[in-house]
Amino acid sequence: MSALQEDDEFQSALDIKELISDVVEASKLTAKQRGRDVKSDVEKLTSLSYERGLLPDDLDQLIDLVTTPSFLDQASLGNIVRNLYPASAVNVDLVVKVIGCLGHGKLKPSLAIQGALLRWLILIYHVIDNQSILSRSYSVLFNLLDTAAIRKQLCHLLALITRRRHVRPHRIQSLLSLSRQTGNDPVVTGLLRVFKDYYPEIIVGEATRAKASAFKHPDPQWRERLDEIREAHAARSASRSERPLDAFRVARNRRNGKGSTLLPEVHTSNATEKSITLEEIENVDGFVKNLERIELPNQLIAILGDPLLQKLFILKPQAEAHQRATSWLASYGQDLVSGEPGVDSAGGLEMLKTYTSSTKTFPPIFLAFFSEYLKTWNGQDDRDSILTSLSYVPLISFSDLFAVIFQPLEAKILDNTTVSQLQLLEFYTTLLQRWTILLASLEEKSEQASTIIRGLSDHVSDLCLTLIQTSPTASTHSKILDFYEQTAILASTPKLLHHTQIVIPPSPLVYTLHFSFSPDTLSRLCDILSKYKAGFQKAMSVSRSQYAPEFINKFNGFLMDICNCIWRSRAFNDSDTNSHGCLMPRPVVDDLTSYVNNLGTGAPLSTLFSLSYSPVLGLSAITYFRELEDEELQQGTGGLGTRHAGPVTRASLIALSNNRGLKVGWDDYRLGVLNYLEQRGMAGVGQLMYNTMTNVMRRRSLLNDSR
Repeated sequence: MSALQEDDEFQSALDIKELISDVVEASKLTAKQRGRDVKSDVEKLTSLSYERGLLPDDLDQLIDLVTTPSFLDQASLGNIVRNLYPASAVNVDLVVKVIGCLGHGKLKPSLAIQGALLRWLILIYHVIDNQSILSRSYSVLFNLLDTAAIRKQLCHLLALITRRRHVRPHRIQSLLSLSRQTGNDPVVTGLLRVFKDYYPEIIVGEATRAKASAFKHPDPQWRERLDEIREAHAARSASRSERPLDAFRVARNRRNGKGSTLLPEVHTSNATEKSITLEEIENVDGFVKNLERIELPNQLIAILGDPLLQKLFILKPQAEAHQRATSWLASYGQDLVSGEPGVDSAGGLEMLKTYTSSTKTFPPIFLAFFSEYLKTWNGQDDRDSILTSLSYVPLISFSDLFAVIFQPLEAKILDNTTVSQLQLLEFYTTLLQRWTILLASLEEKSEQASTIIRGLSDHVSDLCLTLIQTSPTASTHSKILDFYEQTAILASTPKLLHHTQIVIPPSPLVYTLHFSFSPDTLSRLCDILSKYKAGFQKAMSVSRSQYAPEFINKFNGFLMDICNCIWRSRAFNDSDTNSHGCLMPRPVVDDLTSYVNNLGTGAPLSTLFSLSYSPVLGLSAITYFRELEDEELQQGTGGLGTRHAGPVTRASLIALSNNRGLKVGWDDYRLGVLNYLEQRGMAGVGQLMYNTMTNVMRRRSLLNDSR
């Protein structure tokens, strides 16, 4: 926010406070004593309130003004009440003040103002800081129903807050009596119907059959303006996130995503005395205690906007309940595909996303919908909603999924840009993650899982090979590794390995990532290969016949080639057992060898990818050695006659020791570098060395024992 905007904000706040102060002072004097017309100040105040809303302190002052006796005229007081737009959550103390001013008495506001204040409570019900304050005031509000001037607003407010515990025999009798006295007043009949929803077997007769008030929102435009003011205030406060829904209370008056249409709220009318409705749940203890007794609400599509109903679906699954919700969504989806006028595609796709995300299910009818919708989709609109929904597709034949869903999806998304390719990769990574969670929850072995996972992995491998050529950046490498970290989890977790076979990355991909210029990329790659190795050991201990020898040899080649580069100073060697020379053609290796020899550095090509010389690890290696030398100098044990110029080799360490330099063994130095990398979040390199070469692990154990 610019300095000019901050000045405007500050000035507006001052203007509101000054106007409130002027109006409050004027209210203490009679019209003749003021000497000025207060109505102009009230007009300015209400105008500023409409434009910017009221902060808690300002709102508190105005509530005090309208609820206590004053000399301000009724028209001005009514104008103030109509423009009480809170910019933030309304404190319970203000609600108590409003409720406390209701009723008859000389010190009470006029009944017209009381009605306006009750209407205001209905308008701001969804922004009250703790709505339970109204529930605790139920008796006070109910006992005021005899006051005809405010009965309409009272019945509406009571209808909003009524829960099963509020419906008592004496209240039912009072309402029936009041209904007869008022000639079946529609608002009283409407409140009676709310009571009947909780006890339909008790409330019978003609009373509830009369014309009833529907208790619609009293002023949708006022509500829209309030939402705009609150959003603007949140933006000014650098806090754009909405107040989160209470996870253990039903949501009230919540809008659905981008659209303005309200989803049906949770409402249960088929409850019995022995059952519990979601509307009665107030906290997590009540939810857990009554889980088995909770009745499902009338319209289950309310799950799209209610976190508590979503939890009930997950913890108490019912086939009929899911069928009811999916049938509604299927009908909505058909309207979307057919282009039915008035159907909001953005809102509909957002609802599908909400349903799949909250229930963690993807009904078969959704497959049919998306297979049709993707044919007409433009590839851009609501892409996030579509990808999120499709990431919950069930674990079924990958070839069928690809033909029906993934191939049309890729045809719409891919536009010859790296961005679209990366978005697809992220989608497939999320999909594999969800399938992994599903497999972990299965009790019996999935016969098709191995084929399905292999199909997905092979397809994504082709995408990764394309990406690694079109966008050879650390960011792209990171997203590729995200996918293979998921495959490594499948390979290294015994319960998951029970369902699938290990699928390794393609060789060109592994070697390209190995020769990247990011230490983090190399470390993550080594960690993935280390997990694969552990998985192979577990699988081979059970059955050696499930993996072909050439497949095992291919994977072992990854391990040997990387160890040859980093640890053994034998890069591109293909004469060792299992080594493949990083698939580097021999003529290329010969040319590189000649080139390096002609440089006269004294280091052959085979050592240039080791810990000391590697362009990726060399800086960490020499930094570690410099820190050892600094520690030696700080200890003051005679000092160092010579510091190492780097890079560190076996021969240079011997020469350094003979020249009054730091005395460190070659193996101790290399193990120290691995430990140094681990301390800086790059433990993968060490993990691969320890798990692949037994002599390295043995040396590490001896070093730890000596310490």
